[in-house]
Amino acid sequence: MSALDELLVQYNYDLPKDLIALIPASPRDSARMLVYSRSTHESLDTTFAHLAEHLPPGALLVFNDTKVIPARVYAQKATGGMVELLFTDVSFSTNSASAIGNAKLSIGDVLRVGSHTLTVEETLPSYRIATDNVRAVIEESGHIPIPPYLKSTPMTEAELRREYQTIFAKVDGSIAAPTASLHFTPELMDRLAARGIETCEVTLHVNLGTFAPLTEEAVASGQLHEEQYEISPETATRINDAKHTGRPIIAVGTTVTRTLESAGTSGTVAPGLGATRLFIREGFPFRIVDGLITNFHVPQSSLLMLVAALTGRDELFRIYRHAIEERYRLFSFGDGMLIL
Repeated sequence: MSALDELLVQYNYDLPKDLIALIPASPRDSARMLVYSRSTHESLDTTFAHLAEHLPPGALLVFNDTKVIPARVYAQKATGGMVELLFTDVSFSTNSASAIGNAKLSIGDVLRVGSHTLTVEETLPSYRIATDNVRAVIEESGHIPIPPYLKSTPMTEAELRREYQTIFAKVDGSIAAPTASLHFTPELMDRLAARGIETCEVTLHVNLGTFAPLTEEAVASGQLHEEQYEISPETATRINDAKHTGRPIIAVGTTVTRTLESAGTSGTVAPGLGATRLFIREGFPFRIVDGLITNFHVPQSSLLMLVAALTGRDELFRIYRHAIEERYRLFSFGDGMLIL
């Protein structure tokens, strides 16, 4: 058995497909929340509406303000055939994007999307597409690139554009939502503020690698796909102040965790642009993050392994068994947990 196979076996679990949430809770903060204490190994069941009651005093919540773009585009080839493209790295300043497609394309191929043309400029390692107005292409003709397990969602494209987006979404660039933040509402934010819970935001654009299966290379190198992030000087200062004064830093989602731990290898978060390839798994020495808000993740995924790095694998699967027995809803539109 290869090192990859050995690892995947350790992070598998029986998935009841009827627990996969196809629509979000309404209101969003009515989603169920499992609160788990790493010090006592105790857990309790509540809802996100009561999050403020379970956070430690002085906690700093860190969100990801990335915005999902409608990055799945159906284009017509010169032959009349259609090709499905997923824009994975969009540059609005240069009107270009990297893309993967379900048909073979060559340099110089011209595609049509509505009134716009797309020109293939590169084919390796992925297609590089140039167009006259990439923002117009995706806004007018794009589709939200939901993960495969949401293909049977009853929601329309208009509903997905609204619901598969957090209230913090500001910076265009992700092909997937930072789903731990989907549980937050303006009303919940008001309750957090009333209890003195501070918040700040970083930006990490989720790309295709989040959904890609683990590879032998990732296991051997200890590195995952690369994702770009940005931390403002103000946010870095607030996080470092919290760390210096002993206030707990709670990452809202695995994307925030990877961002903070990548930017904080010295124990202090550095501001600016960066890229992370961190593969966080059991034994990882967390330097910045003290707690995590996260959803329930797909079996054998790197996201599941990241959570296990905080709880320990055996405890994580004990938590998952409880959640499944209690009929928690799973994955992007599902319920979540607070790990302290």
